[in-house]
Amino acid sequence: MTSDASSTPGETASFAAVVPALDEQDRIAATVAALAALEAVDLVVVVDDGSTDATRTAAESAGALVARHERTRGKAAALETGAALVAAIDAREGTSRNLLLADADLGASATRLEPLLAPVAEGELDLAIGVLPPQVRPDGGSAGGHGFVVRLARDGIRTVSGWEPRQPLSGQRAMTRAAFDAALPLAPGFGVEAGMTVDLLRGRFRVAELDVDVAHRATGNDWRGQLHRAKQWRDVARALAARGALPPRAGLREDLVPARLRRLGR
Repeated sequence: MTSDASSTPGETASFAAVVPALDEQDRIAATVAALAALEAVDLVVVVDDGSTDATRTAAESAGALVARHERTRGKAAALETGAALVAAIDAREGTSRNLLLADADLGASATRLEPLLAPVAEGELDLAIGVLPPQVRPDGGSAGGHGFVVRLARDGIRTVSGWEPRQPLSGQRAMTRAAFDAALPLAPGFGVEAGMTVDLLRGRFRVAELDVDVAHRATGNDWRGQLHRAKQWRDVARALAARGALPPRAGLREDLVPARLRRLGR
């Protein structure tokens, strides 16, 4: 969806990739290497959000600049830390990079985020959101759950803008520095993407979804996957409520999400 933006194109065509990471020692090195291979990316920043494994060492060995939270503070805080570090580097160098937000578990597929970059670098979009193909679990099953979190986020965004995104929770996002700053402070936890999209659409920034053929770790349907989705639902609902963007027909009704998941998400 494209609106009349109040922002200006990025001052530079280069990007800094910002990657929040928690216990991703097995995938982070491949993700960093893939992001660094993108022609427009000249800086990769990984924010280790309190990992208990070797995420930091693996990211540094792959060439990333790493910031670390001593305790886990959540995705929004990690993104803010990473973007602040990029801003400090830009100030020292006298430049202003665009930002590429990417999940830590993309691995080598992160090289296929390229389609998001040009529209932002060329001033056509302020925020380009990656739409991923259907994901498959290691056991061959299709990923995802019941879709209630996606529906909540999609309906909330449509409530304030009239636009219905395909993947409102996608964390693969290229954006101008002005757009990122306009979304601060980010909605906490898993509400960061929905909150950011609502804020930027309201601010008349230009937002669109673009297909990207990347893959990440699929969320299963076991109790861990259900707990993850319950936390997502809680955080997305809070982000939308804080912005007056809860869908009128939903609110926080008890039937919005299965009772068992409501209990898990508390």
